[in-house]
Amino acid sequence: MKLSKTLAALTVAPLALSLAACAPSQSSGDGGSKDGKTVTIGIVDNNPQQKVLQDLAKDKGITIVYKNFQDYTQANPALKQKQIDLNWFQHLAYLADYNLNAGDTLTPVGATEIIPLGLYSQKHKSLDELKQGAQVAIPNDATNESRAINLLKSKGLVTLKRDTLAPSSLDVDTSKSKVKVTTVSAEQTVIQLNSVDASVINNTFLNRANIDPNSALAKDNPKDPSAVPYVNAFVSRAEDKDNETYQEIVKLYHDPKVQKAVEEESKGTSVEAKNPQSELESVMKKYQDALKANKK
Repeated sequence: MKLSKTLAALTVAPLALSLAACAPSQSSGDGGSKDGKTVTIGIVDNNPQQKVLQDLAKDKGITIVYKNFQDYTQANPALKQKQIDLNWFQHLAYLADYNLNAGDTLTPVGATEIIPLGLYSQKHKSLDELKQGAQVAIPNDATNESRAINLLKSKGLVTLKRDTLAPSSLDVDTSKSKVKVTTVSAEQTVIQLNSVDASVINNTFLNRANIDPNSALAKDNPKDPSAVPYVNAFVSRAEDKDNETYQEIVKLYHDPKVQKAVEEESKGTSVEAKNPQSELESVMKKYQDALKANKK
C-alpha cells in the first residue's frame, strides 16, 4: 500500500462518501443540444464515465452540463435551490439522512452502481488473523458508520445489542464482539492503518491513497438485499422524478460504453445497479424511518 505520499494531504481532506470526493473545477457540455434540452448535473469528482455519458446524451439531443462542487455537502442544497437539475454522487442512505435533517424531499430518479465497502489492513492478510480485541477503525459519519458496522457484523466480528437497519457504534455489544470499534473521520480511516489492526475505508480514500480495492480482507455483498441502501443514484427534486429527459439520462448511464468506463475507473469493483425507481424510494423511506428511530 503506497501511503507515504498521500497521508499528509488526507489530513485536510473533507469528509466524503463512497462516491464523494473533492474536485478542482467545473466541467461543462460543449455546444447546444439539438432540441434545447439542457440538464445541469451536480458532481463532486471528475471521472471518465462523465464524459462518455455526456457524449452519448449529446447524440440524443441532450446537453449535459456538469457543475462541480468542491464540498459534497453543497450538492443537495444546490439541487433544492434549483441551481442544478440533478446530482450524481450519493447513495440512498446518505440521501435519506440529508432529507431527514434538512426537512427535504429530494428523490432518486434512477440507480447507477454500488461499490462494495471494504475492510483493509497493513498488519494482517486475512480475517482469521484478527485476534480477540483487535482494533478496527470505521468512519464516524452516520451513513458510513452504519454500513461499516453492518459489514463487521456480517463477518462475525461484532454483535449488536438490537436489530436495526442503521446501527451506530453505540449498538455494538462490546462484551460479545471479537473486535473493538473506533470511530474516526472518514479521511482518518486511511491514516489509522498505521496504528490499528484494520480499517473500514470507503472508495474515495482508497483512490487517494493508492490502495488496491481488491486487497480488502473483506467486503460487504453488493447483491445482498441489505445493500440496497448503498445503491448510488441520480437524484432530482421530488416533482421532477418522472421527467422524461432525466429518465433518458439514467438509461444512457447503463449503456455499455459508460459501463466500460465505470469498470476501468473502479478497477472492476463497481457493480451496476438497475433497481426500479419505486424500490429506490421505498428503501430510502425505510432507511429514513430507521434513522428517525435512532434519534428517539
